[in-house]
Amino acid sequence: MRASPPSLSTATVRPRQKRRKWERGGGDYPGTVILGIDTSLGTAVALIDSDGATHADLRNENPLGHAEIIGTMLVDALAAGPGEITHVAAGMGPGPFTGLRVGIAAARAFALGRGVPVVPVVTHDAVALELLTADPDTEPFAVVTDARRREFAYTVYSGLDADGLPIRVSEPALSPRDEVDARLAGLGARRHDATAVSAAMLARVAGRAIAADRVVGPDDALYLRSPDVKQPSAPKRVSA
Repeated sequence: MRASPPSLSTATVRPRQKRRKWERGGGDYPGTVILGIDTSLGTAVALIDSDGATHADLRNENPLGHAEIIGTMLVDALAAGPGEITHVAAGMGPGPFTGLRVGIAAARAFALGRGVPVVPVVTHDAVALELLTADPDTEPFAVVTDARRREFAYTVYSGLDADGLPIRVSEPALSPRDEVDARLAGLGARRHDATAVSAAMLARVAGRAIAADRVVGPDDALYLRSPDVKQPSAPKRVSA
């Protein structure tokens, strides 16, 4: 018997909330609605529009079971949508191979089916934007997430640029758990541990990147290490 899907108790559909257009990020992007998807930690799905309104912001912090719940979360988010989706923001990590690929595959499949572009976003940028929206003048900090196998993934940030996007002081990297504090101290960054990602913030990073005509995320996932399961090599030849 298959186990039942994880509970969606942490997921919420939020009513339309008006905000200033992209806060410090300038004006509209050339679109209507952005769907955000991230599975680097838990599973997150959101819908935002060009007015900066959040129509759905769903989160499930369970680090497992992404494939079992993402379909339901997409259906729930789309039910709250105000119009046609014009872009899909995909969280590209850093994150573990197994979970991260579920969200990226879902984002690409949805975008292909709707005929709209995928906007890749570094997942840590979404966490950084949430912190910098609350305190734009905060001191340099590092977003730190669990990379499993006794390692952390981290990215260092310092403020927002003219387009309202988080400024990366260092690119995503891995560190052994017992060394990360020393590394961050050497970089002059305070530590911020993230256990969840807001797909609404992920979509907002994508919206500001679109408005500025910039590419802010990689085309390939940021696994930071090779997957545990590898394709077997060709069998050795046995001579007679």
